[in-house]
Amino acid sequence: MNHRKLKAGEVAGTYDITAPITEAELVSIAQAFARRKLARGRKLTRPELVFDYLQVLFQGYEHEVFSALFLDTQHRLIHFETLFRGTIDSASVYPREVVKRALAHNAAAVIFVHNHPSGDPGPSDADRRITQRLKDALGLVEVRVIDHIVVGGDRCISLAERGDL
Repeated sequence: MNHRKLKAGEVAGTYDITAPITEAELVSIAQAFARRKLARGRKLTRPELVFDYLQVLFQGYEHEVFSALFLDTQHRLIHFETLFRGTIDSASVYPREVVKRALAHNAAAVIFVHNHPSGDPGPSDADRRITQRLKDALGLVEVRVIDHIVVGGDRCISLAERGDL
């Protein structure tokens, strides 16, 4: 990790702080680490493998953000992409655009993720409906929807784990 106020520690995967760090810098560093952990080739087989990274990446948004993790046939990450930005309580999601992006990345599977700025990660009826619409649309081009994760506050909820997928 390259940051002007960090240097590699003596133990692999540790860092020493070389100068005072502001809260904003700390969040930025955490987000950089999270993006690195969600790098191309990372195998994503269970929701909890990505929960911590998603919480860091989605914290601080005051509006809904809808993203996708595009995966290959072995569920290795091809690309993580923000697809839509919305308002404080909704984001318009267009299945046609999602299908286009999945095909552009040659994805075999996808995990959707979006945040609830209210802090409550409980999926709404609208969340379940758009997940089904996306699943139907992507199914036509043989792209599987593995999960839809909702990030809220300090928790994430997997629609697949709840049986809502």
